[in-house]
Amino acid sequence: MAETYPINIWINEERFKALQEAGLGNLLKEELAGMKVLIVPCNEQQRDKILQLFPMAKYDAATTKSIELLPKAVKDKIYDLVVARKSLNVMDEFIASVEKG
Repeated sequence: MAETYPINIWINEERFKALQEAGLGNLLKEELAGMKVLIVPCNEQQRDKILQLFPMAKYDAATTKSIELLPKAVKDKIYDLVVARKSLNVMDEFIASVEKG
């Protein structure tokens, strides 16, 4: 199986309710004293493209093995796509929308 490079999106109660309504509430992982996180996977090509499109972002190879420091607006758009598509497999569509402008 190919390695994945996640983008972690912290989920508040309002977002949790929307994910539950979309049938995705079971995809959340509990972290840090019950806070919930949505883990959106990227493959290697998607990771590299995200890092190219958003130079402020970093890949944490040392600890979390995840893509970090994405702006809130970027994570909001990814979250919105997950809810709209009812799927975690949204990164190709997200990248295409950013490239299109």
